[in-house]
Parts: sequence; structure tokens; C-alpha cells
Amino acid sequence: MKVLIAAGIVIVPFSMVIIERFWYKGRFLFNCLAYVAFVIFGFIASSAIHTILRDQEVFMTSIHGIFLNTWFLVTGAYIGWYTLYSVLLVTLAEHPKNKEIRT
Repeated sequence: MKVLIAAGIVIVPFSMVIIERFWYKGRFLFNCLAYVAFVIFGFIASSAIHTILRDQEVFMTSIHGIFLNTWFLVTGAYIGWYTLYSVLLVTLAEHPKNKEIRT
């Protein structure tokens, strides 16, 4: 399982860059999905914290129940992939070979 996770961390962002290069609407799609993922992730996290504070459950195990939420995990995974994809785009844009082409 750890090999699949490590492979996904490397392969998915590179795949996103390739898709974005060959399909011009790819970047727009990835940005829209990231926005939706951030909204869902933030809502789940904030509502879980609000519930814990409202019910005065200050135990560490209470907040860890959020990891049982499938949507929290899926959106968190996409946010991680999207962040790596964004860093990869910036890295590729700042490569000296690409700077010569643009100037």
C-alpha cells in the first residue's frame, strides 16, 4: 500500500502536467476541482471543530474522527496532488531552458 501511495504522489502530478500540456482545458478543470476540494475540505474541517467545541469534547480522539470521513480524505488527497502539480508547473516554468525560449 505504501508503494501505491508513493507512486501516486509522483505519478498523478506529472500526469496532470501532461494532460494540461495536451488538453488546453485541463488547467481550468484542475483549478475548478481544486476550488471545490478546498471548499469541501474546509467545510468538513470547520464543522467538525465547531461540533467538538460546541459539545465541549476536548479529547484528542474526538477530532481524529474526521479521518473517517471519505470526502475529507478524497478532497485532502486532491489538494495534495494539486499542490504538487502547481509546484511542478512553477518549477518547469523557471527552468533555464524554458526562460530562454520565453525571452
